[in-house]
Amino acid sequence: MSPEPEPEPARHPAAHPPSSLGAVRERVLAELRQEIIDGRLRPGDRLVERELADRLGVSRAPVREAIRALLTEGFVTFETPRRAVVRTLTPADVAELFELREALEVYATGLAAQRATKRDLAELEELLDRAAVATRTDDAVAITEANTRIHDRILAMAGNGLLMSVMKPVDGRLRWLTRLNSEWRQLLTEHRELYEAIASRDPERARASALNHVRRNRASTQRHLFGEAFDEG
Repeated sequence: MSPEPEPEPARHPAAHPPSSLGAVRERVLAELRQEIIDGRLRPGDRLVERELADRLGVSRAPVREAIRALLTEGFVTFETPRRAVVRTLTPADVAELFELREALEVYATGLAAQRATKRDLAELEELLDRAAVATRTDDAVAITEANTRIHDRILAMAGNGLLMSVMKPVDGRLRWLTRLNSEWRQLLTEHRELYEAIASRDPERARASALNHVRRNRASTQRHLFGEAFDEG
């Protein structure tokens, strides 16, 4: 007679499977990042783990991890080891971000003019239409979303995966700056000029249009943050 098989040890399901913990952490990070970008959490606002956990309906652990990630992304700073606040952008912060945009976005736009397909251009034109509707209704959230997607689309059209990976770590902060620029009609005009330059298949024209756009956007953002009298030098 063959021996009876030994009973399997009892298995107790984990209270929080690793996959769910990761999903919660990513959700909390995405929500807090978006609140900062949208201005619901403002520069100088304190991020208190217990309060955020209660508001978001989670434990303190994913909130703590999200705050650390926001520190790495440049949205948060620690005034003391236990006091995290939303970062206040300095003139140097803004200058560094726009210097990066000037170097990489201008290059990407030139590549897009060389590599864009008819489908790429049709998708870009559709995003411009969405931005136009949002601009007419002064919908700040929709404007920011559409304008961000326009830049994402141009970067994708460049067809350079390494370029996209270099931009990814600062993508959130660039969206933050986009949200701070309230000269929406001017932005729409410049984005239409970008589209036309890319559609012309002329890389030099596309780079010139992108450079003009980045520099105008930089001046507008600096005025918004630091006032009309701001002087970089």
